[in-house]
Amino acid sequence: MARALALVCTLSPSPKRSSSQLLADQIMTELSGLGIQGETLRVADHDVRPGVEQDMGDGDAWPQLRKKVMAADILLLSTPIWLGHPSSMCQRVLERLNADISETDEQGRQLTYGKVGLAAVVGNEDGAHKVSADIFQGLNDLGFTLPPGAVTYWVGEAQHGTDYQDLDQTPEAVASTTRTLAVNAAHLAQVLSDHPFPPSS
Repeated sequence: MARALALVCTLSPSPKRSSSQLLADQIMTELSGLGIQGETLRVADHDVRPGVEQDMGDGDAWPQLRKKVMAADILLLSTPIWLGHPSSMCQRVLERLNADISETDEQGRQLTYGKVGLAAVVGNEDGAHKVSADIFQGLNDLGFTLPPGAVTYWVGEAQHGTDYQDLDQTPEAVASTTRTLAVNAAHLAQVLSDHPFPPSS
């Protein structure tokens, strides 16, 4: 059975409410309905040190999170938009994943080959396409495979204070996109499990 891991990259630690958490939870619910086991972690609840090493020492929490990433078939990064960019927490996750970019298996493939990458983006300003593009490029560089429609997002009207978590109900366009993302991710994870990438060396 495929496994999914959602890393929620809000800047707010638990138990503060988070739109990024809400959208990630909705995606994981859809994946669960497709038979995929999942776990959701808020990165701000863990002492993930800045850097590009697998272990930055001195109580760094990334090694334990990295084990969960490596055990997952699907990785979701859920982030708010800050100043038109992914959150600094999201960027930190990508930077820490970069420590594995030169690591390969016995057939010369990156350790993340065969893993599906997804993005979720929320904000009350424009920039969801730009933010998802940043995440997509990072995940692609790191060896993840992206399904069609690899992002679901919601952005409110510019210069207004409404958050996704404040909506009375999920807009149908968001719900539909989330369902499609989950179906495509589950399908791709199964395809990659049945048909691994060929040796790279």
